[in-house]
Formats: sequence, structure tokens, C-alpha cells
Amino acid sequence: MPQNGGGISNIAHPSGWRKATAGLATAEQLAHAGEQAAVPKTQAFVALKRVGAHIGLKAGDILLLDTLGAFTQAQDWEEGRRPIVWASNAYLMEQTGFSLSALKRHARRLAEAGVISFKDSPNGKRWGRRDEDGVIIEAYGFDLSPLSARAEEFEQLHIEIQAERALCQRLKRQITVSRRMIRARIEAALSGALKGPWAQLTTLFEELLTRLPRRHTASETLEKLMDWFRELQERVEAAYLKAVRADEVVENTPEIIEQVSKKTQEMNPRGVISDPHILTTTKLDPVTSNSSEKEETAGVAPNAPPEERVDSELEDWVADVRKKRGAALDLPTVMQACPEFASWARNMGGYLKDWGDLHRVAGQLRPMIGVSEHAWNLAQDRLGPQIATAALVLTFDKHAKGEVASPGGYLRGMIEKAGAGELHLERSFYGRLSGQAA
Repeated sequence: MPQNGGGISNIAHPSGWRKATAGLATAEQLAHAGEQAAVPKTQAFVALKRVGAHIGLKAGDILLLDTLGAFTQAQDWEEGRRPIVWASNAYLMEQTGFSLSALKRHARRLAEAGVISFKDSPNGKRWGRRDEDGVIIEAYGFDLSPLSARAEEFEQLHIEIQAERALCQRLKRQITVSRRMIRARIEAALSGALKGPWAQLTTLFEELLTRLPRRHTASETLEKLMDWFRELQERVEAAYLKAVRADEVVENTPEIIEQVSKKTQEMNPRGVISDPHILTTTKLDPVTSNSSEKEETAGVAPNAPPEERVDSELEDWVADVRKKRGAALDLPTVMQACPEFASWARNMGGYLKDWGDLHRVAGQLRPMIGVSEHAWNLAQDRLGPQIATAALVLTFDKHAKGEVASPGGYLRGMIEKAGAGELHLERSFYGRLSGQAA
């Protein structure tokens, strides 16, 4: 494209007319380095635009740079050559809509940022000429060679910016989880009239909330905030567990224990919550319907204790259910596969003896990850209490580990998959167990 070089430039003054700065000197050095680099124009411009805001460039600066770049040819960016633009001020003002003062300001900022360099002619004019093949023979004006010299630098900077952004997002999610859990635990303690320093802890919590950033914040600051929230979370947890244990000592009288034991014996293994019923066990190994179990079951002596007979009958029933419905999930598998949830669940509900306990605790932990009551009720209605509980457990654990940003959306996604017959929770749980083993 032919370049317009009329008149004495108001930008490209002779070097003696322009105030020398460290930025301009650096830009000139970069121009010499860029001459030795072979970076395509597209690559150079993309690299710069990805980090432009980070290095202090404005939208007007980028517009002027794009306008200058349109005057260059692909061969100008080859090794040993310089992409120099000698377009007049009048033409640049027409193309960009800038006033003369704005044009000078944007050009100066580009040079100070080390993106372009000023190559001045002896008489202060911008001009240039090409040979028959279009190769620049001699030119004075805006030198874009610094872009070639810094393309690799800008690309690496972009990678670092992306990593920093991802880290900040992860820290923000972790802070959100910790914040919700602290709030929920304090509210649970207050509603349950548990004894503890809840007023003091509430004050500390509110002070931390005031420190939450409203704008972009560096990861170092977020890491400090995360440490403070975790420290407070540990204090709240310790106070809550102490209060719960003290309350249990009062409540666990012989009469209440007898009532609970009687109610447990009367439970129907084919009840609503336990459909299919999951074997009650304190073992961490999941119940399976393999041949060894059948042999062990068949080998139970007729005079064995009642507890062993009950366990044997339950094992037979679980095996039958799994034959009909595939590999069913058992409580130990779910808890092992989701350690983050398991930790909170045990702190909240103590020993979880069956799916009924897990369902109750899951409902209590639900608000901590921001799952709405409507989404929870919808999951129970569409999936059934047990599958809905397992789905919420998986959602909670993934969110706590930063794998899921929107727990409510993730749970609704599983509901939709279930409606289409594409939900296979057992694969997810056993997959997480395999990952832990690896």
C-alpha cells in the first residue's frame, strides 16, 4: 500500500527536538533487536494485544498501532528488515479520528511502552521508498520493529497472566466455600443454642468480610485472605465440635439411647430413603456380590449369634439388588470417594450409620455451597432421596476442591442426565477412588 509522506511531521521531530527519555532509548534498542528477528506481523500484533492493557496501553493506542500496521507488508517483517511507516499526520488523523494532540499522545505512549520507535530523518520529515519488489530501501517514521523483538516476551507474559488469573479464580472459589461454611456453622450453633464464643467469632467473621476485594486483586493478597478464613474456619469448627460434644453428654441419657436402638430395629430396609437399601457397616471396604461373600454367607453356622444372621441376610439382599440394578453405591464407597464432604459430614452429624443419616446431613450442608432449596427438592423429586443425596455429595466434594464453579448448575445438569438415562454416578465415585489410589 502506498504511503503518504507529505509535510513536516509534528511527531517525528529531529532527535534534538524530542525530549530524550529512558523509554525512548529502550525502544530504539528494541528496534535494532527486532531487525534480527523474523516474526510474522499477525503473531506480533496478537501477542501485543493480549497483554496490552497489562503493560499500560489504552484502546486509542491499539487503534493507532492497528492503523500503522495496515501500512506494512508481510516482507517488511522478515529478518534483516524493518517495518517502518511514513504516513502523514493528516492521513493518520483521518483514519483514526484523533486530533493532532491525541495522535501525538498515543504515539508517545506506544514508544514509551517499547512497542514502536521513532526513526527520525535529518530534516524531520517522514518519508520512504520501496524498490520494484516492494522492499523498503530507505524510510523514516514510525518503526514497528520493537514488536518483533518483544513477541516472545509478550507471549510468555500472557501465559503468566492466564496462570495468575486461574489461581485467583481458584482462591476466590475456596474463599467462598470457606465463607459459606463458617456462616452456616455459626448460624447452626446459634439456632441450636449451643454454648460457645459465637459473638466473638461472628465479629471476626464480619471483619474478614470487609476485607474481601471488590476489584481484581493479586493472588498474594487472596492467599493471605484464604489463610485467615481457614484459620477462622478451624476455630469455628473446634468451638462447634466442643459445644456439640458437651450437648451430646447431656442428651445421650439411657432412656434416649434405648429409644434410638428400638427405632433402628424397627426400620424397614426397603424404606423410602433406602431404596435400594445400603448395608449398614462400619467397614470402609464396599459391599460386593462376589463369590467369596456367597461362600462366607453359606458358611454361617445355624447357631450363630443373631447379629451374624442379620448381617448375612442383609448381604444376600444387597447381592440380589445389585444383580437387578447393577453396581449399587454403598455408603463407605461414597464417603471414601468424597473425603472433603466426609470430613464435614462427620463433623456435622457424627457417625453416619445409614443413608438416612447421610441424606439429613447433606441437606444441612447444601446451603454451604450455594445450592438452592428448589434445586435440592427438584433433585429429590426426580432422582429419589438416595440418588439425590449421592449427587449432592459429589457436587459438594468437587466444589470444595475447585473442580466445579457452579454447584447448583452442576446438580441440575445431573438431573437432566438422569432424565435422559445418561447419569452413571457409580462411575464417578469409583473413578475418584481410582484417582486417589493412583
